[in-house]
Amino acid sequence: MDVDGIAKASGSGDLFIGGRWRAAVDGRTYPVADPATGEVIREVSAAGEADSRAAVDAAAEAFEGWRATAPRRRSEILHDMFAAMRDHADELARLITLENGKALRDAKAEVFYAAEFFRWFSEEAVRVGSSFGDAPAGGFRHLVRKQPVGVTAFVTPWNFPAAMATRKIAPALAAGCPVVLKPAPDTPLTALAVAGLLVEVGLPDGVCTVLPTDRAAEVANVWFQDDRVRKFSFTGSTATGRVLLKQAADHVVNVTMELGGNAPFIVCQDADVDAAVRGAMDAKMRGGGEVCIAANRFYVHEDVAEEFTAKFGEAMASVHIGPGLAEGVTLGPMVNEAARQKIQGLVDDALAKGAKIAAQGPTPEGPGWYFPATVLTDVPPDAELLATEVFGPVAPILTYRDEHEMLKRANDTEHGLASYVYSGSLERALRISDRLEAGMVGLNRGLISDPAAPFGGVKQSGLGREGGREGIDAFLETKYIAVDWPNVP
Repeated sequence: MDVDGIAKASGSGDLFIGGRWRAAVDGRTYPVADPATGEVIREVSAAGEADSRAAVDAAAEAFEGWRATAPRRRSEILHDMFAAMRDHADELARLITLENGKALRDAKAEVFYAAEFFRWFSEEAVRVGSSFGDAPAGGFRHLVRKQPVGVTAFVTPWNFPAAMATRKIAPALAAGCPVVLKPAPDTPLTALAVAGLLVEVGLPDGVCTVLPTDRAAEVANVWFQDDRVRKFSFTGSTATGRVLLKQAADHVVNVTMELGGNAPFIVCQDADVDAAVRGAMDAKMRGGGEVCIAANRFYVHEDVAEEFTAKFGEAMASVHIGPGLAEGVTLGPMVNEAARQKIQGLVDDALAKGAKIAAQGPTPEGPGWYFPATVLTDVPPDAELLATEVFGPVAPILTYRDEHEMLKRANDTEHGLASYVYSGSLERALRISDRLEAGMVGLNRGLISDPAAPFGGVKQSGLGREGGREGIDAFLETKYIAVDWPNVP
């Protein structure tokens, strides 16, 4: 285990506040473990209330200087950060795998994806402008300004420790807002490494703070009670999102919420089955299935169900499972033992109710929180697996004959984040896409995330959008100025 490499990539494992590495005020730490072995990688400082207040103080102090920084300069820093992440892609990918467990190839792909948010929003930073127009009634004119919302606070999940951070940090910085980030307790080292790189590319002190902690409630409570925190963005479970929304509502804090998913993957009778299998592997197995937009329920038309199940099952059973850093591995361990047990419980429930294992890969012997790639058939409608975000490499296949009934089943969930459709008919594919209750649809495509596109869901899957042109809007307030302008005869 390359502890020296981790230390170099993530500072000292301390908090990062006001441009300085520092221990928690009360000296508390907590362990970060390697999911492939269960061994502790290192102890990390655990922020508390005093540290959270210090972070907001530093961000508030940095705000006026950062908002006054020319958009072109902000753009240059963000673009330099894009280049820095790509230059350090190997170290960052290794760090992600060590603390998250995902296969190194997935971690490397995440680094490049995460870096792209800095490039995209470096270009958007210089496009935030004002508008000016005449009042229809005459006598005055309208000046509409876009201004940074202020201090922003973020909570990010463990499944994409780099990309979920940069998806929030980049647009906030582009808009002129300082940020305070609390990464997931399982994966704080990547966020600290990102902070370290931001310092290297010239981001001023206090503009980005990272607060690792295993006592999230203490840290977040400070934010919601401080009037200087004007924006809160969260990516995580719907259950936690509901709690945070209530806190934000009490203080009327502007929020963006990217919550849970339960994505259907639909294979129509005229689909290219081989293409659908490739797309299914992308949509299901990216990041070991620990992805909010992962395909969760597979609805396959009866005419192609046998062929799809056989080919998809063969692909799933052939997945190379093992430690994420090992050569050729495509499926690493789950992030922790609780995650593995949850997946096992969902599979056990489905099997007890009549489901069958159609295909399953191996499980490595020895330590580590592994779960094999698994395909289930004959899954009954009351299986918890169909109503729960699995967050793992398990694919239940359900067949259908009637499109209308299939869509009712596909939409029968509180979530509405992503969906996938495979069809050889554009008319059919667009018809189904329009009727799916989801914020994003992959049409004949299993990979849909793109920094240049708006990411977000409907129903209980969240509020607002991240990425795309919409992404920077979340960090801007609109100010209207009525300008006295007498009519000229």
